[in-house]
Amino acid sequence: MSEQSLRVAVVAESFLPNVNGVTNSVLRILEHLAAHGHEAIVIAPGARDYEEEIVTYAGFPVVRVPTVMVPLINSLPVGVPVPLVHRALRDFRPDVIHLASPYVLGAAGALSARRLKVPALAVYQTDVAGFALRYHLRLLISASWRVTRMIHNSCARTLAPSTAAIAELTDHGIRNVHRWARGVDTGRFNPVHRCDRLRRSWDPTGERRIVGYVGRLAAEKGVGRLASLSGRDDLQLVIVGDGPERGLLQGVLDGAVFTGALHGTELARVMASFDVFVHPGEFETFCQTIQEAQASGVPTIGPRAGGPVDLITPGENGDLLDVATFSADLPAAVDRVLAGRDTMSVAARRAVEGRTWPVLCSKLVDHYRRILRHR
Repeated sequence: MSEQSLRVAVVAESFLPNVNGVTNSVLRILEHLAAHGHEAIVIAPGARDYEEEIVTYAGFPVVRVPTVMVPLINSLPVGVPVPLVHRALRDFRPDVIHLASPYVLGAAGALSARRLKVPALAVYQTDVAGFALRYHLRLLISASWRVTRMIHNSCARTLAPSTAAIAELTDHGIRNVHRWARGVDTGRFNPVHRCDRLRRSWDPTGERRIVGYVGRLAAEKGVGRLASLSGRDDLQLVIVGDGPERGLLQGVLDGAVFTGALHGTELARVMASFDVFVHPGEFETFCQTIQEAQASGVPTIGPRAGGPVDLITPGENGDLLDVATFSADLPAAVDRVLAGRDTMSVAARRAVEGRTWPVLCSKLVDHYRRILRHR
């Protein structure tokens, strides 16, 4: 192995055409590896029957495995850990195996890493136990932690995105946990993309302040808590995203604009056009959309739980609210943030300027090299 070049096998629990936090992180990592002369392969779930399957990304092959649909995780395809996983890893001969949010497919990747005597690094991104709690499946909580502990403790190290995630993993017996956050595209998500015409399409009067949410419309996101803002003549709710709770939320959030899922430049324009961004869910290990809103110069409100605690400084770039009283406290918090929006907007943008994906991916490659030196 050359010090200048690595062979990295990425086993991803989610990948294109499904777009979520796990997928986006993997895409940025692959782009960084390609730009710096490394070799890579991706092993990921196949697409749904009606979706086009992507077989390469950034010049690297994508190996697909059969999938099943699991309603607990919002009907996303889950990869079946078939023997193909081990064969693909064996044939690629990686220096390091990167497990992206490992659970089902990642467990197969961890097992293969041990069989091949290749060091593995696990990136924790999905609070499976939290999802089980939100979906009232309490019997699965302890089982999910057993699986998580087994996978992560078989790896050379685990990377977690926030102090809350590190503490939770450590409390559940997971060893050798290090912090690795997420990068943000500060060129795409930028205050310069604020669009008055777009704001007028949401509020033709031009008099209301825009309160926005971006993300999956699913139970664990707690979007229904925004109902405490419904009915206010001075505010316009804009909900960006799709998911199994969209129909329910359209009935609960009276007068809200639902845009559906948006991506790329269109999403960046929408994000920059908010006056305040709110993420009400308490199960976020990081919460990338908060960081994207901040890069867009938009103050943010989130729960005093999980990843948002690291991203939001109350009174400086937004506000944190207790989970138990989030909905009741939200209207006053929005008023406070709007009153100080000009200074909070500047502070929000400043907070993320050093968190670009190139910086974060360089740190990730350093983690690869460290586990290789200590294998």
